[in-house]
Formats: sequence, structure tokens, C-alpha cells
Amino acid sequence: MIVIRWFVQTVVSAFAQIWANRARSILTSLGIIVATALVLSVIGAITGMKNYVLNEFQTVGARMIFMDGTVPASMENKVSWLQVQMTEEECNAILENCPSIDLITPHWYGAYEVRHGEDVKQVVCWGIWETWHEINNRYCIKGRPFSKIDRDEARQVCIINETAIEEFNLNKDPVGDFLLIKNRRFLIVGVVETKVVSPMFGGGQARSEIYIPFEQARKLNANGWINYCLARVVTPESANDAQAEARFVLRSMRKLQPDEEDTFVINVMQQFIDGFKKVAGIMTAVLAGIVGISLVVGGVGIMNIMLVSVSERTREIGLRKAVGARPAVILAQFLVEAVAMCIVGGALGMILAQLLMVAFSFMPNAQLSGSEIPLWAIVLAVGFSVGTGLLFGILPAFKASRLDPIDALRHE
Repeated sequence: MIVIRWFVQTVVSAFAQIWANRARSILTSLGIIVATALVLSVIGAITGMKNYVLNEFQTVGARMIFMDGTVPASMENKVSWLQVQMTEEECNAILENCPSIDLITPHWYGAYEVRHGEDVKQVVCWGIWETWHEINNRYCIKGRPFSKIDRDEARQVCIINETAIEEFNLNKDPVGDFLLIKNRRFLIVGVVETKVVSPMFGGGQARSEIYIPFEQARKLNANGWINYCLARVVTPESANDAQAEARFVLRSMRKLQPDEEDTFVINVMQQFIDGFKKVAGIMTAVLAGIVGISLVVGGVGIMNIMLVSVSERTREIGLRKAVGARPAVILAQFLVEAVAMCIVGGALGMILAQLLMVAFSFMPNAQLSGSEIPLWAIVLAVGFSVGTGLLFGILPAFKASRLDPIDALRHE
């Protein structure tokens, strides 16, 4: 009970001393305030950026795997791009022989003149398999999705998005209406919600989307090619296995020798996510470490002012020792004052950092609206503030506790 009362009195005395010299205390704590604010705002901004990027990854799909043909540098003069493009047979082989992949769809690309009444526009049309809906997690909000029969029979049907309804002045429910694609009549059977993909994934402003069965797309453009293949892994954890399995199948089908480079690329979305998280973690640690140097500067300032305070209060220290105060009590008093000053500076720094988070959310095109200071960063900041007070307050406190009471009372 006595120890608790002594501790409370010491803390109250420390804050009273800080309040009595508040102007000097604020200036002394400026380094701690700035350092804490910068550390927390940097961590908060990186957290906001990470949230934004991960949300964009989520819109594309964490379980997706992209496959496309490519001409390696060693084969530039030996094969053409058309020779290495993905084929429908390869897509079927991957689906049959890769247990870590449960769905796949090729994409047949073409830009055609699309007409509805007097409205004529050049629109990109995609030939897809019916599995596209599940892989992209995009289902029809009106009408029906594609079926395997649509693909097998190469039916002249199409699915459009909401933006296409507006651009072609269609009815709000256009199911049952027709579009002329390359002068062929296509029945609209479904409408998918417009999905704006971030520019970082090749998206941007919402535009008209028209999807047709894969076989029908090949009829529209027999000289076209599979733009890329999109597959879905069973679980995000099996992404590496899926990549290895697909690579084995493609190398086998293309009869590539062990010393020959891959004539295809396989990109797993989960790898991008894991890689970005790792980079974001390194950035947070490095930037926080660099900004944390300010804590050392602030700590030196606090140590200097505490040494001045010891000099100014020498007679007070001598008087307290003369009436029986032990060196440990004097040591604790000055140490608590240093820690309290750092805590006050840290608290003001947290307030400033929170104001910066609000400012970040209003910055145009900064994509930092999700910036927030995580709890672990606040705990870390408090810990750093206390640690700085202890580290740089110990010397002045030790000096005060070692003063001789007679010499201290004679001090002018």
C-alpha cells in the first residue's frame, strides 16, 4: 500500500513538474511528438495502401491463375507468337491432369462493330466457356448464364453488362432483345453487373462488355487466337502445386526439351498477394526504422533538459535528502519525470498522426482512404516512448540520486 501511494505521488509530482514548465516541456518533447507522429502516419499510410491493393487483388480473385503463350528470348527467331499461343486442347488437358485446378476457360478476343437500332459502336467481344462465371465470380443479375450447350452448339447468344445497356439504349431488362455483332444477330440471354477493375490490373473506366460462347467467337474470327487462359485453383494454398502441374502438362504437350525455355507464362494471383504482403512488411519495417531515428534525437533532447533540470533543482534535491529521502527515491522521481515527458510527447504524436490519417483520406487519387493506425503500432509507439524515457532519463536521474546533500544545499 505504501509503495502504491509513493508511486502515485511520484507520478503526480512528475506531471506537476511538467505542467509547471509546460512550454519548455513541449519544446523538449517536440522530437518525440514528431517521431511518433511520423512513425504512426507512415505505418497507417502503408496499411491503407496495402488494404487498397489487397482489395483490388480480391476483385480479380485470389484463386485465379493466368496462362498465356510467350516467345522466350532464346527462340525469337525460331518461332512466332502464333505458334506458342494457348490452345483449347491444352486447356482441356490442364483441366484433366491438374488436380489442383478445378475450373478453366480460354478467352477468344475480338473487336467488332456492334449495332442496336441506330446505335453503332466498336466493342470488344470475348469468347468464353461457361465456367467463366464461377472463375470470375460474376453471375447474371438478369436472365441466365452461359451453359455448356451454348458452347457445344455455338449458339448465337450473348451476355452484356450494365454499361452496355446504357450505351446501346436498351431496356432496363434487355433479356430477349437482340444485338447485331459483325452483322450477325445475337440474342441477349443475360446481364452481368459491371465490374470496374483497377488500372493496376489493366482496367479503369467502366466500358461495355459483351460475352459470347467460345465456339461462336471462333466463327466470327477464324484467324484469331486465344488471348489467354484463366483457371481457378482449388484453394489459395495449392497455387504453387497448380503452377507446377500446369507447367508439366504444357511442357509435355509442346514437347519441350529439358534445356529449352518455357514458351508460356503462368502467373498465380496468390503469389502476387504473398509477394506484396512481404514487400509491404519490409517497407513498414524500413520506414519505421528510419523515422524511429527521430526518437533517438528526441531522447537526447530530453536527456539534456533533464540534466539542466537536475542542475536547477540541486538545492531541492539536497533538501529532500537532508530530511531522509533515499537515493532510490530521487532516482525514481527524475526517471518518472523523463518517462512522463516521453509519454506526453507520444500521446500528442498519436493525436497528430490520427489527424494525418484523416487528411490522407481526403487526398485525391491517393487511394489511402483505408489508412488506419493498427493497434500493434500504437502499442509499439507507447513502448518506444517509455523506453526512450527510461534510456535517456537514467543518466540525469542517476546524477541526481548521487548528489551529496551538503554540497547540494550550498549550491547557488
